Amino acid sequence: MGQSVQTVGKRSGSADPKKHLWMLGLIAPGCALLPSQLVARTGIEAFWWIGPIIVLIVIPLLDWFVGEDGTNPRDEDYERLSHDRYYRWCTYLFLPIQLAGLVIAAYMWSGHELDVVDKLGLAATLGFVSGIGINAAHELGHRVERLERWLAKLALAQSGYGHFFVEHNKGHHARVATPDDPASARLGESLWMFLPRSIFGGLRSAIRLERDRLHRKGLGWWNVRNHILQAWSMTVVLYGALLAVFGPRMLPYLLLQAVIGFGLLETVNYVEHYGLLRRRLPGGRWARCSPADSWNSDRLVTNIFLFHLQRHSDHHANPGRRYQTLRSTQEAPQLPAGYATMILLATVPPLWRRVMDPKVAAHYAGDLGRANIAPRKRERTLAVYRLAG
Repeated sequence: MGQSVQTVGKRSGSADPKKHLWMLGLIAPGCALLPSQLVARTGIEAFWWIGPIIVLIVIPLLDWFVGEDGTNPRDEDYERLSHDRYYRWCTYLFLPIQLAGLVIAAYMWSGHELDVVDKLGLAATLGFVSGIGINAAHELGHRVERLERWLAKLALAQSGYGHFFVEHNKGHHARVATPDDPASARLGESLWMFLPRSIFGGLRSAIRLERDRLHRKGLGWWNVRNHILQAWSMTVVLYGALLAVFGPRMLPYLLLQAVIGFGLLETVNYVEHYGLLRRRLPGGRWARCSPADSWNSDRLVTNIFLFHLQRHSDHHANPGRRYQTLRSTQEAPQLPAGYATMILLATVPPLWRRVMDPKVAAHYAGDLGRANIAPRKRERTLAVYRLAG
């Protein structure tokens, strides 16, 4: 299969020099299994918060220390990499570890051994696992194999975000980097403005898309073939089983970790397309999504941790590619750091805009009329950059 975008980086004699590193991605769900043992062995109660510690502190430091990847898969290795089942098992194994961690956490939330602060730390850790689990669901949900699509829905059960299965594939990928996409952040839009727009806009869009799909097949909403109801049913069964076994004491923490999980996902959405806009064709339609319409980052550590999610430009240009075959491209605009660091920046809007607004302007050679600008800030933003020019 030929490359549709120009690749960069060093060539390697191996089909994938990172092959044996991908299992390190299982550290993410493993975070849910570690806190009790680490606290028991060290007495350090901060380990209940190991999820945020790893994602927001350790990963950014490792990204800075290790640096960029610098390798791309070769064209001649594409088929071999795509069909190597080792890479699938790296994502499959995420799920049992994730669910085992949730069961252990529910047991601890239901007991009296931990104080409220420690339970909140454990909920935050499970929330980060849940959010990264949505990324595993993202990889599985793009596949055509029935098993992987069902596993994607199962991975979404912990966060209760099952409609993502529909909205991401049928909504986001069709409308990405346009004003019509709730998951594409606009220039001048803060994370805190974006989150409700994306969360509720994505939910409405998913319901509309699935309703229309079922209608075309002559089916009603209440049907076993409804992808959203299938995914939400898994959440109901999972939460119902945990309530039946461990009781209602753990419910607030279970719900909190779900909110943290999909909040983390939506924060990553904010980072991935901030300010970017696809070209309009002469007939008024949007041009096909290209690598220039997604922010890219080739930091090695986060790439391993998130199954190449940071090679987002190639993913949107070629959504059928499995994670191990994604490439870094010269056409893609580059983030100044890995996702973990950018998540921290996004939580502080003035700092985020100081870093990212000039990069959006540079990407469009100073012509912000080509950017996706928040409607209420459009005139002011354009005026500021005209004066600056």
